[in-house]
Amino acid sequence: MGEAVVGYDSVDVFVGVDVGKGEHHAVALDKAGQRLFDKALPNDEKKLRELIGGLKRHGTVLFVVDQPKTIGALPVAVAYDEGVLVGYLPGLSMRRIADLHAGEAKTDARDAVIIAEAARSMPHALRSLSLVDEQVSELSALCGFDDDLATQITAASNRIRGFLTQIHPALERVLGPQLGHPAVVDLLQRYPSPAALHAAGETRIASRLVKLAPRLGRRLATEIMAALAEQTVVVPGTSAAATVLAKLCEQLITLRRQRDEVALEVERLLEAHPLYQVLTSMPGVGVRTCARLITELSGKDFASAAHLAAYAGLAPVTRRSGSSIRGEHSSHRGNKMLKRTLYLSAFAALNDAHSRAYYDRKRAQGKRHNQALIALARRRCDVLYAMMRDGTLYQSPLENAA
Repeated sequence: MGEAVVGYDSVDVFVGVDVGKGEHHAVALDKAGQRLFDKALPNDEKKLRELIGGLKRHGTVLFVVDQPKTIGALPVAVAYDEGVLVGYLPGLSMRRIADLHAGEAKTDARDAVIIAEAARSMPHALRSLSLVDEQVSELSALCGFDDDLATQITAASNRIRGFLTQIHPALERVLGPQLGHPAVVDLLQRYPSPAALHAAGETRIASRLVKLAPRLGRRLATEIMAALAEQTVVVPGTSAAATVLAKLCEQLITLRRQRDEVALEVERLLEAHPLYQVLTSMPGVGVRTCARLITELSGKDFASAAHLAAYAGLAPVTRRSGSSIRGEHSSHRGNKMLKRTLYLSAFAALNDAHSRAYYDRKRAQGKRHNQALIALARRRCDVLYAMMRDGTLYQSPLENAA
């Protein structure tokens, strides 16, 4: 899962940094385990440079953090600029190593000591870090914002469905599943209550819907009128719910527009990346998936496809205890974001004949839907690894057979 820290044998000073928003706590140890530094320092470039510059007088420095992104981005950037080795101690390794130390306290000072001791005595637990380029940093920021927008879109959609269920369940059964279509949200923003829809009538509703949904509009208008006829009573709170529904629909339209704008910016950045054409040639890999693959894999080297699958948490884990417990289970470790990206990409690839055939074969073997998709994602890891290693476009096995 990542590569070992290069040049570890030549290290003289091991610096463990527990990063924080306002200040970090740093502990520096020499090869014998003697403390050279043990203090809190502000999240400030000048202080970080003073710390690293002072420790460089003792020899080669290895600077290890527990969080390489967000609040840990400045310490990592300063360490690279100072020319020292930089490493990262993953959270899971951190927790397990912490159990080996006496005491149960959870303080920044104790965590910094644990990081420094791990750097000094357990180099296999560390992962090297490379300073990502500006393009990848921008992609990472945009992808994070895109995730936030997607979460807000889901929340707004659920709130709309909740209000519709409260005031008119029959109408929710018609419109709820169609909220992903912009025509439906536009209609609800204009006519946010059952009374408003009924007053508008089928002809006016259909005219508004067909502007954004030419094929769906007239049929949906008929279904809306049929649903309205199923309920004559007005539920208490309907008027207030209608006011909120209009606002929620306006919010949903804005969020979706923002997400489309982010997608365009992501695509603009990706077009200049050497892996863009390679990755998007694979079925199930679009702009957002491509961006996620690049941001999650940038700066990391993998010895094999199996190594990549293990990093993504897609490799099965064997569990055995004598003769009583046997079998292989899916891993709960690895890069969660990468695993989710590869899983969703495998699902999107089911429209591809070869991917669908492999999925159907796994289902026929008795695997459940999720298990078959994970198996497909694992198989696609092999292809993805070869494509990235060789810089070649995707070639379907069915095309090669022809």
